[in-house]
Amino acid sequence: MTDHSPGPEHRSVRRLFARTSWPEARFLADMLRTETVGGALLLFGAVIALLWANSPWSDAYAELGRWVPWPGGAALHLDLDLATWAADGLLAIFFFVVGLELKREFVAGELRDPRRAALPVIAAVGGMTMPALIYVGVNLAAGGEGLRGWAIPTATDIAFALAVLAVIGAYLPQGLRAFLLTLAVVDDLLAITIIAIFYTEDFNLLPLLGAVAPIALFGLLVQRRRTWWWALIPLAAGAWALVHSSGVHATVAGVLLGFTVPVLAGKGRDGRPAPGLAERLEHRWRPVSAGFVVPVFAFFAAGVSLRGADLGAVVTDPVVLGVVLGLVIGKCVGILGSTFLLARFSRARLDEDIAWSDLLGVSLLAGIGFTVSLLIGELAFGSDGFEGANVKVAVLAGSLISALLATVVLSRRNRAYRAIALKEQVDLDQDGVPDVYQQPGG
Repeated sequence: MTDHSPGPEHRSVRRLFARTSWPEARFLADMLRTETVGGALLLFGAVIALLWANSPWSDAYAELGRWVPWPGGAALHLDLDLATWAADGLLAIFFFVVGLELKREFVAGELRDPRRAALPVIAAVGGMTMPALIYVGVNLAAGGEGLRGWAIPTATDIAFALAVLAVIGAYLPQGLRAFLLTLAVVDDLLAITIIAIFYTEDFNLLPLLGAVAPIALFGLLVQRRRTWWWALIPLAAGAWALVHSSGVHATVAGVLLGFTVPVLAGKGRDGRPAPGLAERLEHRWRPVSAGFVVPVFAFFAAGVSLRGADLGAVVTDPVVLGVVLGLVIGKCVGILGSTFLLARFSRARLDEDIAWSDLLGVSLLAGIGFTVSLLIGELAFGSDGFEGANVKVAVLAGSLISALLATVVLSRRNRAYRAIALKEQVDLDQDGVPDVYQQPGG
């Protein structure tokens, strides 16, 4: 007789991440897991930063970002100001959730089947290559001084893009969201690789090798379903500190820790497959990431002051032009073009429920590069100074333009699908079969 009682890993996870039984806390956590709320909080953090940075109290905003909460932590490379803690420390939690999502996609999701994953994977590669080429072309034509920022327009913000799609796409095909999610997941994986390889300075091998031990021990515990908070949290913190000391961007530690968590699980008490530990941890940590980590990062990263700025110089700056054109045009052309070519010259096919007009909207939506683009911009040019401020303006402008254009296209498509859905409900002859069913024209 099979014992379907909860295993020790299930009880331990509940003790670690679900101590509270307050309905208000559960309701808040569920709200923070929704894409629309997460995107709204991200936008709220950015707007507050922009308003404060351009107000008469802008000096207070700058001082807040430069405040060092632990000045005595220099020996451990922990004497960081709040803005750096947001980008290097808190954002590691965001990338831990990304790592969990990546692992689930590779093991049990869209990326498990190469044939199904081919189109969004190639679309992601095209959607990163074309913006980089546009950026490089613009900056080479201007003398090549800003080439270090070539990767800024290559990123897609998963949270923001999915939030916009959720708000405006109630009637859009489900396959469209799956396409965007797979594309964004691959985009994140490539962006993490770019950060680790091209934006690592003062590399120190010894701490990086030292980080292998806590990561391996963390992986051993979660593989054995030992989710003791008093062991996992210190191990994760130790891995983060060692990766940070090595010169590699510390958020990579979050991804590596996420990759160690097992995805598959056995059967639950009802005989059906139980969610794996990766899904459980993602479910528990996503509210922290969406409700606190990402908005705080946006608050410290998006606060660029335009008071007294030469807007003419900003608009003509090749770095700004490269980022904006890369996000708005490069992403759209790269994703749409690579998908079309693969579908035209191979056996790969677009989901039958998705029209090319739908894909145009998603390609524009992928131009929202907010979180990771701002991070790469800080790594390339710093957060202060003329170039650092211009990069923030460019990322905000490019992301906003992409979001607006995508909203126009996808809202039109959503209306078309809504009309079809309403027609499907019409049954004039009362035979139980809708009288009209057709695919909206692409």
